[in-house]
Amino acid sequence: VLYHIRGLEKYQSEKMIRKNRVAIIGIDGVPFSIMDNLSDNGVMENFASLKNKGTFTSMRSSIPEISNVSWSSIITGKNPGEHGVYGFTELIPGTYSMMFPDFRALKSPTFWQDNNKKKYVVINVPSTYPAGEINGALISGFVSPDLYKAVYPRSLLQELQKLEYRIDVDSEKAHKSYRLFLDELFRVLEIRRKTYGYFWDKYRWDLFFFVITGSDRLEHFLWNAYEDESNEYHERFLDYFKKIDEIIGEIAGRVSEDDQLILLSDHGMEGISENININTYLCKTGFLQAGNDPQMGYRNIKKGSKAFALDPGRIYLNREGKYPNGTVTEREEEEIIEELISSLGDLKKDGRHVFKKIYRKGEVYQGKCLENAPDLVLMSNPGFNLKGGMGKLKIFDRDIIKGKHTYEDAFLYVGNDEFVPENVCVEDVRKIIEYSW
Repeated sequence: VLYHIRGLEKYQSEKMIRKNRVAIIGIDGVPFSIMDNLSDNGVMENFASLKNKGTFTSMRSSIPEISNVSWSSIITGKNPGEHGVYGFTELIPGTYSMMFPDFRALKSPTFWQDNNKKKYVVINVPSTYPAGEINGALISGFVSPDLYKAVYPRSLLQELQKLEYRIDVDSEKAHKSYRLFLDELFRVLEIRRKTYGYFWDKYRWDLFFFVITGSDRLEHFLWNAYEDESNEYHERFLDYFKKIDEIIGEIAGRVSEDDQLILLSDHGMEGISENININTYLCKTGFLQAGNDPQMGYRNIKKGSKAFALDPGRIYLNREGKYPNGTVTEREEEEIIEELISSLGDLKKDGRHVFKKIYRKGEVYQGKCLENAPDLVLMSNPGFNLKGGMGKLKIFDRDIIKGKHTYEDAFLYVGNDEFVPENVCVEDVRKIIEYSW
């Protein structure tokens, strides 16, 4: 709190806060290391020309480090204890049935809701579905099952259809053919490029927020193609980032010297050595009693269960009165949490500890939504990919996914000489935007 207050006081004393435009390019899932490496090695020449003119730094993501939590923190400036979004999945209260929180689950206002005197264009920001009222235009990003409800105002739908707009790539193609998947990635990126250009020219705006999400999909399926220069898809991986760099160059050329240009990601990425099926581990260590009907999902949880996990590593006590088969009483909670921390802390693979940190909810969250927070949040050591879900037979396994999210290696670039806190995190982005006006 003190570094924000003192930093802002220093900033305000040295210069007046400008009233100019802000352009933000979000590149989902891209780590600082990739932006730094590819701009140094000639792949991203436009970003290379930018990065020494402003502040370019690594940025901490949310906990857990997943897109809907991170982007919710970016647009609200709040931690999950305040905005209420802890993951892509939750259980319907009083049940073990799954639900998928959307924009209506957000309990804190976004910066465009708090300041409706500014005009906005917001394109493809994850977890903004269904599109709500905005002073300008909004196209919701992933997850958006219905394009009609992803657009505000609705009159924009016709133009988007002309542009053949796509909310996301078809990642199922990666399970069939990497070549087809890459073709899909480039096709959707080009549509995204035409879409931003249309809205940039058509609308008067004070803030333009444009997110590319194909980068995250590319890294999840083909991270090994980035790391291994001999991989047959290595050059196409780099070509995708060249196309992103072209968009960066276009937008940088469109802003004036007085406008603020911000580039950022929501989390980093790294390679996977093993998947860790948390609920399988909880079953094998006696914390979870569950059936094995794949159609039942979390409804497999039986009486006698002490805890269960939701993606990616959120541990919830099976509380009496909260869940249908809940048996954990308030008196037992602390003892079970201690047992979980001890047991999970001992988990190793090939002599390596799986977990880097095990957080109690009060250590990382604060705010009005704290009662809905997971009791423990797991952060893995490099290479270990945490997974919730039910029904896996093995604690450790592997699948087609090659890249996993990281906490400390998101990136932030701020073009003009604005206040950027030390050890910056996704919750600070809103303050940086507002300082730019």
